[in-house]
Amino acid sequence: MNKGIIIREAHFPGRAPIDAYGNGGFRFADMSHRGSILCLPSGIHGWQPADPATLGKDDFLRVIEEADDVDILLVGMGSDLRPLPKDVRQRLRDAGIAADPMSTGAAVRTYNVLLAENRPVAAALLAVD
Repeated sequence: MNKGIIIREAHFPGRAPIDAYGNGGFRFADMSHRGSILCLPSGIHGWQPADPATLGKDDFLRVIEEADDVDILLVGMGSDLRPLPKDVRQRLRDAGIAADPMSTGAAVRTYNVLLAENRPVAAALLAVD
C-alpha cells in the first residue's frame, strides 16, 4: 500500500565545496538545497535556523557532537555580519571550537578554501536571498 510522500531529513553524506549560494539556498555536489545548511565532517545537513537574531545553543548541538573533528566553525550570519550570542560562543568554546561569524558569502568562500586545504573546518550557513 502506498504511504504517500516520505519526507526525510536533508543530508549529503560527504564533504563537498559549496558551488553557489543565494535565492534562499545552496548548490553543492551537483545538488541543491533550499534553506540553511550545516557543513560538518559527517556531511552536509539541512539546518532549521533562518534568522540570525534567533540563534541559540540548541541550534549547534550537531556541531558539538562532532567537536573532536572540528577546530573552527564558520558561521554565515546572512547578508550582514552579526555577532553570535554570548551563550552560543561560550558553548562552542567549551567544546574546543573557535567560532567565526561573518556574512554567508564570506563564510562560503572561506569554507571552500579551508576544505581544499583539508583543515578541520565546519560551517553553519544561513540561507540568503
